[in-house]
Amino acid sequence: MDSSICVFTGNSNRGLSESICDILGISLGNGDVGRFSDGETSVDIYESIRGKDIYIVQSTCPPTNENLMELLIMMDAMRRASAKRITAVMPYFGYARQDRKASPRTPITAKLVANLLTVSGADRILTMDLHAGQIQGFFDIPVDNLYAKPVMLEYLKKRFIDKIVIVSPDAGGVERARAYAKPLEADLAIIDKRRKVANQSDVMHIIGDVQGKECLIVDDMVDTAGTLTKGAEALIKAGAKMVSACCTHAVLSGPAIDRINASSLQEVIVTDTIPLRENAKGCKKIRVLSVAPLLGEAIKQIFADGSVSALFL
Repeated sequence: MDSSICVFTGNSNRGLSESICDILGISLGNGDVGRFSDGETSVDIYESIRGKDIYIVQSTCPPTNENLMELLIMMDAMRRASAKRITAVMPYFGYARQDRKASPRTPITAKLVANLLTVSGADRILTMDLHAGQIQGFFDIPVDNLYAKPVMLEYLKKRFIDKIVIVSPDAGGVERARAYAKPLEADLAIIDKRRKVANQSDVMHIIGDVQGKECLIVDDMVDTAGTLTKGAEALIKAGAKMVSACCTHAVLSGPAIDRINASSLQEVIVTDTIPLRENAKGCKKIRVLSVAPLLGEAIKQIFADGSVSALFL
């Protein structure tokens, strides 16, 4: 790659950043993101970036606020150091679920984060599998929302030899499920879910034929795993032979791992947009696929002012 490109990283996902740099054939930018004694974020850049094309890889995953502040401060430092262009590479975009007023007197935090990123110096956003596609409209700068589908499909075609049923965990995820079902030539089913409070869900019934079939639940993220595990139970009760899940972002907060281990799920396929928590690394049901090649190719195209449209398919 040209010497005018630089990739830096915060503390959220250094492993993915290093993998991206290996694909690009460059070294990770020389910088340090630490803490002052009072907990404030400190950023030091140890090389000249004047006139360079900067890519900062940082997922705003838990601890979300700390990782977000690291990204904002890093971009401010790059802007003040006369970087030519700054692209915030956010494999996981935190606060994406707060994309609307779900009830009176609540914030639209996804829009607030978009404003913060822009004001801090971002010229472009590169992210993956946004929870809500309309978040792209919250920005007044270009946003490239990639999909992990190509990485997932490559594995799924080898993993599932027999015909399977792609299952959407709710009505809102039907479009995503259909995008997987078409290339796999799979049938489609929907879980009718009624959510009473945040992070809890009650499964009502299954729409579609899953009797005696292998099922794959497709979602953009797995947080507390309540939706996945209850969905798997409902599918088994409806006669499914086997249930697995495919989720891009492995948030895996709270009781997620315990729920997955105790569930009827055979496998939970995730990507490395978020590094696995310590208690998840020993979970034999979790399979991690890397999106570094996809992000690396996107960075190459952006740097060369090429087209990234082929990566959206």
